[in-house]
Amino acid sequence: MSGPPDTSASEDSPEITRRILDFAQLDGWANDDHTSALAVFLNTCQDMKDPDWRAICAAAGHQKPESARAFFELFFRPVLIEDGSPMLFTGYFEPELDGSRIPDSRYRYPVYRMPPEARGGNFLSRREIETSGMMTGRGLEIAWVDDPVELFFLQIQGSGRIRLPDGSAVRVGYGGKNGHPYRSIGQELVRRGVYEPHQVSAQVIRNWVRRNPFDGQELLYHNPSYVFFRQVDHVPADKGPLGAMNRSITPMRSIAVDPRYTPLGAPVWIEKEGHGPLHRLMIAQDTGSAIKGAQRADIFYGTGDAAGRAAGRMKDPGRMVVLMPIQRAYAMAEDPV
Repeated sequence: MSGPPDTSASEDSPEITRRILDFAQLDGWANDDHTSALAVFLNTCQDMKDPDWRAICAAAGHQKPESARAFFELFFRPVLIEDGSPMLFTGYFEPELDGSRIPDSRYRYPVYRMPPEARGGNFLSRREIETSGMMTGRGLEIAWVDDPVELFFLQIQGSGRIRLPDGSAVRVGYGGKNGHPYRSIGQELVRRGVYEPHQVSAQVIRNWVRRNPFDGQELLYHNPSYVFFRQVDHVPADKGPLGAMNRSITPMRSIAVDPRYTPLGAPVWIEKEGHGPLHRLMIAQDTGSAIKGAQRADIFYGTGDAAGRAAGRMKDPGRMVVLMPIQRAYAMAEDPV
């Protein structure tokens, strides 16, 4: 996902409720593959700093596969955290773009590293970055890609892979922002009356921009926020991209959450309804600028076009329940917010 977590609380924050549930109240709990969830939990739990989480992580490392479910039931309690807003599940993925280390007539759109002067706060807008020439000739290009629309969506996702002509690939991760606020181009198309809200998806936006080259470019400029990247060489090709915990995330087991409500690294039981219901134990290992609220999550679908299509279709209701260490769970439930 793009961007660091925003952990600030609003002055008019909604009232938060926290209610402890039984595992029997988690629909489908007994039928899940808890062993797979435990493996993903172990990938990041060692980075959690609080003593109770570290103790649980140490215990997790000694579990046999067949005892994974018993481990979660022994050390955790399910906590339903709500802020009055309905649950919304969406999906995200790691894009794959075609690119080159050397620009030519096909590969014309640069993937930039963050310039030093952008680290101080407000920098050039998207339009200025792409049209002013201030970025060129400075060695900031990681690669050049062949599609400006896919580059735009790469910035929204925050990480991806660039396939090179020789068959190799470059993996890039989030490297920073230009300091401008994010504006949804999907919402802008709705505001203009081009589409109804239920019609808008990533693929619909792609198609509209390509059918309308001039207006499409202006639509992309409507979002002044711009994401810079860094090359991620230490992540093997068979592993997922890095999440907010700087560890590889796992398709269909990792989710992005709002860390104001859900600790990064925590197991989270999701009950996604709508098309293709999904009841599964996942791990909160990522964040995102659009993921705000106690009942809000983005499910990581994997890498490539198929994952992108599946992620782009998802906008479903349901609920999610955070698994918390037992003493912490009871303390949270007793503490009014």
